[in-house]
Amino acid sequence: MSNRVILFAAGTIAALCILPMVAVAVSALGGSLDVWRGLAATVLPRYAWTTVQLVVLVGVGTALVGTGAAWLVTICQFPGRRLFEVLLALPLAFPAYVLAYAYTDLLDHPGAVQSGLRALTGWGPRDYWFPEIRSVGGAAIMLICVLYPYVYLLARAAFLRQSPTAYFAARTLGHSPWSAFFRVSIPMARPAIAGGVVLALMETVADFGTVAHFGVQTFATGIYQAWFSMGDRAAAAQLAFCLLLVALFLVFIERIERGARKHHEAGRRIEAMAPHRLDGWRAAGAIALCVLPVLVGFAIPLGVLLDMAIDSGQSPFSDRYAGFITNSLAVSFVAALVTMGGAVIIGYLVRLKPGRTAHFIKTVAGMGYAIPGGVIAVGVLVPMAGFDNALDAFMEARFGISTGLLITGSMAILVFAYMVRFMAVALSSFDTGMSQIKPNMDAVSRTLGCSTGRMLGRVHLPLMKASLLTGGLIVFVDVMKELPATLILRPFNFDTLAVQAYRLASDERLAQAAVPSLIIVAFGLLPVVVMMRTIARERPRHHSEIPAALADPYAAPEPEEQRAV
Repeated sequence: MSNRVILFAAGTIAALCILPMVAVAVSALGGSLDVWRGLAATVLPRYAWTTVQLVVLVGVGTALVGTGAAWLVTICQFPGRRLFEVLLALPLAFPAYVLAYAYTDLLDHPGAVQSGLRALTGWGPRDYWFPEIRSVGGAAIMLICVLYPYVYLLARAAFLRQSPTAYFAARTLGHSPWSAFFRVSIPMARPAIAGGVVLALMETVADFGTVAHFGVQTFATGIYQAWFSMGDRAAAAQLAFCLLLVALFLVFIERIERGARKHHEAGRRIEAMAPHRLDGWRAAGAIALCVLPVLVGFAIPLGVLLDMAIDSGQSPFSDRYAGFITNSLAVSFVAALVTMGGAVIIGYLVRLKPGRTAHFIKTVAGMGYAIPGGVIAVGVLVPMAGFDNALDAFMEARFGISTGLLITGSMAILVFAYMVRFMAVALSSFDTGMSQIKPNMDAVSRTLGCSTGRMLGRVHLPLMKASLLTGGLIVFVDVMKELPATLILRPFNFDTLAVQAYRLASDERLAQAAVPSLIIVAFGLLPVVVMMRTIARERPRHHSEIPAALADPYAAPEPEEQRAV
């Protein structure tokens, strides 16, 4: 395998990954101005305002919860700190739409909470006010609960890498722990926190299941309604283009913050601070603040889903659910295999020829992760349907044979959309594994007569096996949880667990929706468990020479005679 072959293959994969975005832009900009005017006069302002509300609420919520939790478990010492350090990543296993199903059953008017409140007080349905879960605020809370770990994990890593010198200098200048935290620690970790918030916002604008279940009208729901309910492909493409612009803006912000993060961490000693010992009410408060997101984002919805599944009368071991599970496993496995294969080709090109061309190809191929699944689905259907129609017309005119839809509505188009959506995850895993292989191993392989292909197969891939398997596992689970692209692109009579859960919840059969939701959560736990094991193994070094008053900022000052001794 020569370098030219790898360059051609990587360039082809990158071109395929950028094709849906180009197709959406061309279709939207080439559409009728009357459609634009109609959207601007009717639904566009509402979609834009609701999306902005969600973005602001989720951004503020994930920043507060994720940063606060990361600071507590990284810098403070209290009972259970090591356990919470791991447990705070658990909500990542839940898709937001599954959380929405659980809390709708719990908090809606006929749910356990309001029914218990009426039984306890004797109130009637109109005698009290209760927050409406099916609202913009409810959707924002669901998204915050499952997305704050993005901020938590990045902020935690940033706090672990901070040198304690600046913080201790602020403390010696008379700043309280809170003042030093806000004036020193937060500004130093700002790029990592902002990067985590931007990742959470990308998932927010891409979310379809949660907002659709709560009846919240955003760009994501508008695309689906325009495509299926109204049959207006032009309106769907133009709404997808609007959402594409929002996603690309978030990509731009994320790239800036990533560069700032590298700059802030350059030349800094990785030396963790000695933890502040918390006692009494402070320790109780820290425990409560760590318990709350794990309880709301994982424990309570899991218990609700289990209770719903027991009363649903459905068995996950039935033939019907065996079909849903088989479909989900098959498409997830194939998509993970194809995506990881593409990532190996692109990543290996960067290894062999680390120039501008290779990095440009890698950047283009990885842009799909920020693009919502609905946008990718529209961008895939537009060119593929055009190709199918043109081929059918050609074959009918030339040979009198109707080919029908060869690609549209097939498994191939679904796997292609998944590859575009999750290529960035696969590339990140490949980079992690490749970064551990020193370049001199390539030189040694060359001197022993290994060709480019043999060096990849006999040297690099065996050494990166763990990273590739982890990346494949993450892609596998992400594909299993993906909803909007699957809804739009799936073949007829091909239902996955995510589609079945959405369909049952749309019919208000929440108890039945609990069974596929629980299976999705069970698979979602797999990469979270891997991540939790990694977190549990981390044991940062602590600064050995720290004044006692700074190591424990809440300790009483030493008596004067003791200081003199």
